[in-house]
Amino acid sequence: MLIPALDLINGQVVRLINGDFNQQTTYHTDPIAIAIEYRNAGAEYLHLVDLDGARDPGKRQFELIGNITRATGLPIQVGGGIRSTADIEQLLAVGVQRVVIGSLAVTQPELVRQWFERFGAEAIVLALDVNINDKGERLLATHGWQQASSMSLETCLQGFLEVGCRHVLCTDISRDGTLTGSHVELYADLKQQFPMVQWQASGGVASLTELTALKAVQCDSVILGKALLTEQFTLTEALQCW
Repeated sequence: MLIPALDLINGQVVRLINGDFNQQTTYHTDPIAIAIEYRNAGAEYLHLVDLDGARDPGKRQFELIGNITRATGLPIQVGGGIRSTADIEQLLAVGVQRVVIGSLAVTQPELVRQWFERFGAEAIVLALDVNINDKGERLLATHGWQQASSMSLETCLQGFLEVGCRHVLCTDISRDGTLTGSHVELYADLKQQFPMVQWQASGGVASLTELTALKAVQCDSVILGKALLTEQFTLTEALQCW
């Protein structure tokens, strides 16, 4: 599945480079119109990142997220600094199908395991964002990629497989928002290691050729953000390729 992504700040569609709020570009002022455009082009799912909520949970854009959900009629997954049970409950209440959990999977794994048991594996996507070091270790970053950890993706994921984890969004941080190309080899290896997981590739997709390559290694889904916003290709072209 190809999943168009919209990153939201103050009700606008933006993109950051490597998660840096100081490297922000605004692309659209009407995210609902863009979401409808993606739906009309054939999108079956949407990925929203609430960057306001990531910085300040008190500013989470619940109303906008609910409006996008209702306007498109599409299933939607939402991430962006989700820190509490109340965050999850409110997002599900406005129609979100899945919440995306990142940093807390590393810093408070027992809490996230409880969420899996309470809300079910279909309601949660783990966002495992990796920095790959010189040894090839996939070390997880947290707090909007501003903090590095010593935990590997593989170690973290193993604990959540025990509570039924099924959906994982993996981003190679070095490539996100750069249009330098997807790390196809990473997803090929992860799918081989963990075939029971539905993998969502994210970061750096710049061409239709990469979509073909990701499909060939049985990557389950691809998040498309900057490539669509900068018109590297259209969603219609991508769907035809996929």
